[in-house]
Amino acid sequence: MATSATLAAPAAASTAPLRGWQNTTAPYRASSAASAAIQLSTTLLPLAALVTLMYLMLDVSYWLTLLLAIPAAGFLVRTFIIMHDCGHGSFVPSRRANEVIGFITGAITLTPFAQWRRDHALHHASSGDLDRRGHGDVLTLTVDEYLARSRWGRLKYRMYRHPIVLFLLGPIFLLVVRHLPAAGIARTSKTTLESRATTAALAAIVVALALAVGWQAVLLVYGPILLIAGATGNWLFYVQHQFEDAYWEPHEGWDYAEAAIRGASYYRLPRVLEWMTGRIGLHHVHHLDPKIPNYHLRRCHEENGILQAVTVLTVRESLRTASLRLWDADQGRMIGFRELRGRVATR
Repeated sequence: MATSATLAAPAAASTAPLRGWQNTTAPYRASSAASAAIQLSTTLLPLAALVTLMYLMLDVSYWLTLLLAIPAAGFLVRTFIIMHDCGHGSFVPSRRANEVIGFITGAITLTPFAQWRRDHALHHASSGDLDRRGHGDVLTLTVDEYLARSRWGRLKYRMYRHPIVLFLLGPIFLLVVRHLPAAGIARTSKTTLESRATTAALAAIVVALALAVGWQAVLLVYGPILLIAGATGNWLFYVQHQFEDAYWEPHEGWDYAEAAIRGASYYRLPRVLEWMTGRIGLHHVHHLDPKIPNYHLRRCHEENGILQAVTVLTVRESLRTASLRLWDADQGRMIGFRELRGRVATR
């Protein structure tokens, strides 16, 4: 049984009542322009204020600037969640407004909105499918696949799954290699054009800021914010899908609703962190119906018992998931390299 999570009910029984789940989630899909406006103002205004204050602190103490980067990164994560909702067309009622807000918040987070939206749609359509891995997820090998690799192949996988690579180097890789160059999975002429527009907009903003305050100030202020926010975002995405009782099935046995409820955790954060992260910890609800805006996720979860039979992770419990590296198809759970070594040694 799992030791890294609290199960509200046996996983096998949790998805039985989900037939017709669309009727359950439909009442929560309605976007609200008023809620969106409040969320935008309580996100972008504090972010701008903190960035300004960080710049002013450069002449006082860079340690104070770095300290302020922590809450600023939190608001940048929240900005990304707004872009994320726009990508699903759920943040505001207007499709055009979602695209405009998504482009702007994408530029702030250095993410080309149209390209990311297509890549992320593939993630939702294939999450937990062993035969369709690689669409916006963390590379996960099965035990048999790992053992079949050469020593060099195993070493590369171990290096990739190391926390330093996943949570520190990973955000830099995504930014430099995947996001700005439009090197996503589902490239089209539209997404390539939009990515170039994002890059051009960012270049113009950076040049203007550099002329106004200097290149060094731009890097010293926004650089730490991006790194902290990127590491936080990667961790949130990791822990929401990489827990012991996760869901991985071959395509022929894969089920969308089951993948959402069993393959996405409820990351139960303190309320202030839940607010800062746009309630993305209620990931099972989001994966079941991505048309629900983030400001309705909690209500949907609390008002529907069938959505509460999920894997719940607290902050302390989530830390144990960092050691999980491989999918054991025989036991139906994630395991770490240490457990695998113990098995091999006793054969």
